[in-house]
Amino acid sequence: MLSTRLTERLGISQPIIQAPMAFAAGGRLAAAVSGAGALGMIGGAYDSGEWIAEQQDLAGNQSVGCGFITWKLREHPQALEQVLARDPAAVFLSFGDPAEFVPAIQAAKVPLICQVQTLRDAAHAIDLGAEIIVAQGSEAGGHGEKRATFTLVPEIADHIARHAPDTLLCAAGGVGDGRGLAAALMLGADGVVVGSRFWASEEALVHPAMLEAAIEASGDDTLRSTVTDIMRGYDWPKRYTGRVLRNNFTDRWHDDPDGLRAALDQELPRWQAAVAEGDARTANAFVGEVAGLIRDVKPAADILRDIVEGAEAVLAQSFA
Repeated sequence: MLSTRLTERLGISQPIIQAPMAFAAGGRLAAAVSGAGALGMIGGAYDSGEWIAEQQDLAGNQSVGCGFITWKLREHPQALEQVLARDPAAVFLSFGDPAEFVPAIQAAKVPLICQVQTLRDAAHAIDLGAEIIVAQGSEAGGHGEKRATFTLVPEIADHIARHAPDTLLCAAGGVGDGRGLAAALMLGADGVVVGSRFWASEEALVHPAMLEAAIEASGDDTLRSTVTDIMRGYDWPKRYTGRVLRNNFTDRWHDDPDGLRAALDQELPRWQAAVAEGDARTANAFVGEVAGLIRDVKPAADILRDIVEGAEAVLAQSFA
């Protein structure tokens, strides 16, 4: 057990939050992570509420949270109302200004976690009253920006120390084993948010062929791109891009987004079929640079144990 301010504040035994990954983080994964001593999160993402409710039911009696893509939540705010009505362990907002949703979350007395990619956005979230700030580096899988975890985390840690010492900080982006957790703690974080490593778990909602492609890949095989958002029809703000595994499709279209939009009628059916079949040569796996550290698919509880034990060993050696 690694005790930090995060474990004390959330009443968990391990300083780890599982990222609320869109489409991959369902109720089974969230429940498995919470059951093993960390905080599991359902990825509400683009959903208007029905799927989230199903996943909350699957989580059973485990205390889990729910995450939303902030700019998308504006299109279906009833999903937040529905989640708050079921007393979640936390609400996790990322990618957009959370201001309009803060009053309802605070009124429900639910911990608010805000993921940010810049110091400016961290300061804004702190001013709004976020209890936990997640500093996400560009190494992360899925959407993000340009700052690197190794510099963003201590910069925000320094800001918190000067201006809001009761605010907690988690590091995200590139944390896939005990070394990453130990490094985050040394950089001034109270814990970490882990996405890609839990994405490659038995409980995650990911096609086996996509998992196999990630296992075979290295961090060099990922890139930040807009290709998948074009294919899925999501109008993401321009400041964010999605980190995915490179493949034939990104090799063809990454540098020609306008050409891809023009060819959408021909390309979309092929891409959608690849998603359904788990064809990683065309469909893109949302996984971070930590892909180079993923060697297998195992239960989430085992992944959590490996990360914590690895961090304990590194920290013990460092201070021996």
